[in-house]
Amino acid sequence: MQSSPPTPQSTDGFHEPRREDCPWCGSTSLRTRLRAPGTPRYGSGTFVVDECRDCAHAFQNPRLTAEGLAFHHRDFYEGTVEGTEDFAERIRADRTRRRHHRAAARAMLTLPDPESREPESWLDVGTGHAHFPETARELFPYTAFDGLDPTERVERARAAGHVEEAHLGHLTTPEVLARLRSRYDVVSMFHHLEHTPDPRAELRAALTALRPGGHLLVEVPDPHSAFAVLLGKWWLPGGGPRHLHLLPLDNLRAELESQGCTVVATDRRAAHLPYDLSAALSLALAHLLPKRWLRATTPLVVAATVLDHALAPLLRRTRFSNAYRVIARKDTGPGA
Repeated sequence: MQSSPPTPQSTDGFHEPRREDCPWCGSTSLRTRLRAPGTPRYGSGTFVVDECRDCAHAFQNPRLTAEGLAFHHRDFYEGTVEGTEDFAERIRADRTRRRHHRAAARAMLTLPDPESREPESWLDVGTGHAHFPETARELFPYTAFDGLDPTERVERARAAGHVEEAHLGHLTTPEVLARLRSRYDVVSMFHHLEHTPDPRAELRAALTALRPGGHLLVEVPDPHSAFAVLLGKWWLPGGGPRHLHLLPLDNLRAELESQGCTVVATDRRAAHLPYDLSAALSLALAHLLPKRWLRATTPLVVAATVLDHALAPLLRRTRFSNAYRVIARKDTGPGA
């Protein structure tokens, strides 16, 4: 498989030049998958997602620069997501997140390899406030959990006792990776890979941090979800500017195998997160209505949230599942 072409030079502070080839396979056979309008949360402008006709990889084009991505991350995490939700909604979200994280951690206990059930060390990449390590420790009380994140949230997570070591920065940064090389039995990435400029390089770095025989646990949005087609530009992973790549399962599986891994488990059902209808409604309302009117629409969003959760047991068993999970064992390759 071809390596990703070099990143074009930035033309402004927020966007790179539009590219004419696929960043995954190099094909020049592209089509525009969607054009998503900016919203008050994400800022102004239109974000275009192109898709490769040859490998089905979808990507933001033109792509945000590192500065632009940091701006939108900061806007997202310091805006409505942290600090302005209704308290009851935050409790509901916490309970949903906790159940999802327990299920993801429990997936490691189902693997046939006994060492995967008692890992000594575990790195959670893109950990944020380290909610996953905090929950996973209930199932793995003797595992040392560390966290890596480009924001200072990881430092606060260490202070709160959610992780033992906090690594501030990006996994692909040479000085960061040098500290983490071959240290971990498990590396997890929950909805992180789609935010990275080069997912292939991020996977190589994750495998470098793993010991031979260790496991990589990845969850990402599924671009082939029926919700992605039905909701189009209002599907949260497809239209938001923070999502730089949407990776089909076949592409991710092939890449992991090419880097010396054995894919031991894939799962669309358990990876589903019940947010599609409520998120789409929120995005549409934020785009269509003045900001001062949005509070009056809260009952509509709450109703859509209830519907998301009511339908989840059924939808997760169908092509409407909005994400997938991959667990791969490192056999050979980078860092082995």
